[in-house]
Amino acid sequence: MKYLTYLLFVSLSVSMACKSERIINEINLVMTEPPTSVATTPKITIKIGASTFTATLLDNPTANAFKALLPLTINMKELNNNEKFFDLPKSLPTNSSVPASIQSGDLMMYRANTLVLFYKGFTTAYSYTKIGKIDDVTGLTAALGAGDVKVSFEINPTE
Repeated sequence: MKYLTYLLFVSLSVSMACKSERIINEINLVMTEPPTSVATTPKITIKIGASTFTATLLDNPTANAFKALLPLTINMKELNNNEKFFDLPKSLPTNSSVPASIQSGDLMMYRANTLVLFYKGFTTAYSYTKIGKIDDVTGLTAALGAGDVKVSFEINPTE
């Protein structure tokens, strides 16, 4: 009986030691490898004349498809004294909804192929898919001006 108890004790000890070592190895692995589930916030550069703006893209299929088109230089048309738009040659995946409000610097898709850059905030009943937002909109309205404007989008060199 003592021998059986001893074997059971040794067996449990070895099992616990192996389990403890596996847990320690898993903890070390988690501590040494960068997290894979943390989403990055890719940046793009938007150039309008002599002005340069940095925008943060969202992590969604629309923003990813837009980023794949970059670099992109387009002539954006004026609309409603609050936005510039451009009809892309191809449709992007969208998941549109009516935003609570539009903010200056919002970069969105209207329908599946119309890129919109807003330079004034307002409320709307239209549906958009948000792509991203200009980080600092200081000077955006002046840079975009009153008419149509040439705008360049490129992946931020630090990305």
